[in-house]
Amino acid sequence: MTIATLSLHSLGYCCQKSPPFSLKSSFLSKPTKTQFPFAFKTTEKRPFSHIVSMSMEAGIGVMGTKLGMMSFFETDGTVVPVTVVGFREGNIVTQVKKSSTDGYDAVQVGYRRVRDKKLTKPELGHLGKAGVIPMRHLQEFRLQSVGEFETGQKLAVEEIFKEGDLVDVSGTTIGKGFQGFSFLCHNVVLVVLAIQIPQLVECNRWHNFCTGGIKRHNFKRGQMSHGSKSHRALGSIGAGTTPGRVYKGKKMPGRMGGSKRKIRKLKIVKIDNELRVVMIKGAVPGKPGNLLRITPAKIVGKNIPKS
Repeated sequence: MTIATLSLHSLGYCCQKSPPFSLKSSFLSKPTKTQFPFAFKTTEKRPFSHIVSMSMEAGIGVMGTKLGMMSFFETDGTVVPVTVVGFREGNIVTQVKKSSTDGYDAVQVGYRRVRDKKLTKPELGHLGKAGVIPMRHLQEFRLQSVGEFETGQKLAVEEIFKEGDLVDVSGTTIGKGFQGFSFLCHNVVLVVLAIQIPQLVECNRWHNFCTGGIKRHNFKRGQMSHGSKSHRALGSIGAGTTPGRVYKGKKMPGRMGGSKRKIRKLKIVKIDNELRVVMIKGAVPGKPGNLLRITPAKIVGKNIPKS
């Protein structure tokens, strides 16, 4: 069996080539760029990328104001419930964004004229650069092509939509406030209601204040008899040791309404150019006076690509 031997001369040569050995920890010494490259700032410019989260629209849309609901009688006598949408001064193109400069193609539209003091200086400067009137609301419509639009162009509703078209209407729903109480404060609420508003307890209407998840999540209530311990309370929200927590997304009492919603594929029943209103079949989000966004309905394969 051969045993490799190392001379003193070769051993000294190897020690000269290798770095000096030290008992000091490397974490106590000053870090170098070769050891920790992530701790030093680099002057290299990273490629600029745009992240666009909004979805593609089927076509340019407009903004309007909800006026209310009414009954519309068709020529054959059929009664149709419609929502009346009015249009204030606005719906003017304030900016045209292109993929070459902004990373995506979109048209920014302004709506509802306001006084100058209602806007900030950056907003006034942005609108002044476009040469348009001061407007309260600015929204973007992402399109596949924006070549036919220019800054200052006014969008007419009668030119974009026709009677019988299908549209998507989005807006903010009516806020209902905080709905429901927890089981721990259930009895406290009953005592307070009995002291402050005794008429509610006498006529058995106190449960309207203890909706729990019934109004918000359409839960079922318990028996209203005297022996029932749970009338409108929430109930169990999870197991014990396993999993030892409440799952995310558990339906519980909380704020109801006041969120953005979109109602798809609503039919335009009537367009009145004299009154500057549009009648849309069905109900739309929000209360009278709320802002609405009206766009052509998305139909995959027809005006929206499948991919």
